Amino acid sequence: MKPVLRTPRPAGILAQLVMILALVNLFSAGGTMTSRAAGASGPVRIVAFGDSLTAGYMLTPAEAFPAQLEKALEGKGHDVEIANAGVSGDTSAGGRQRLDWSVPEGTEAVILELGSNDALRGIDPSLVKESLDDIVKRLKARGVEILIAGMSAPENWGKDYADRFNAIYGDLAERYDLILYPFFLDGVALTPELNLPDGLHPTGKGISIIVERILPDAETLVGRVLARRNGAVTSR
Repeated sequence: MKPVLRTPRPAGILAQLVMILALVNLFSAGGTMTSRAAGASGPVRIVAFGDSLTAGYMLTPAEAFPAQLEKALEGKGHDVEIANAGVSGDTSAGGRQRLDWSVPEGTEAVILELGSNDALRGIDPSLVKESLDDIVKRLKARGVEILIAGMSAPENWGKDYADRFNAIYGDLAERYDLILYPFFLDGVALTPELNLPDGLHPTGKGISIIVERILPDAETLVGRVLARRNGAVTSR
């Protein structure tokens, strides 16, 4: 007796196709979630973007602000990588021009430290603010979290200049919801033993005091990045 070959019913074929597609989608989704989770792991990528105070003028690389801050954050249990994008003599306008190649794709946070050279040269505060505002807007458009470090104008330019200049950082922080560290050289400026003979640039010890004081805000910056990562993963 020959076996009877039964042709599957259309409904049965449709059910099998639906099941296969469901399995394919499940595995694809699993792979995507794994990929996204992997993308949300690893060290927080930070760029310290500034002038000689960031670059570490006359200091060894290990004494410079980015290296010391990275070590301090790691000591607090944070997995971070901080790139040194400091250029000695740079102004806010110079930073504006080099922003795209100084802060590469994949950067998650920036510590913005610019303005000291503008103040020393007496550059119009409105121009300084325009440059810093543009830097902030372009970074925010890329989803980069920002800690902005303020500067203080020297008294020789007069009270009006100082008031206009010193207000820049707080204004930007409020407008763009930035983390504000009011004065980068707090606790170090005008203290001879914490500065090089020029009286302007911190020694390695001076940088360590800056790091100690800015550390809580740097931790807040890392926290914002991690919150953004988690939000990006769970919302998809």
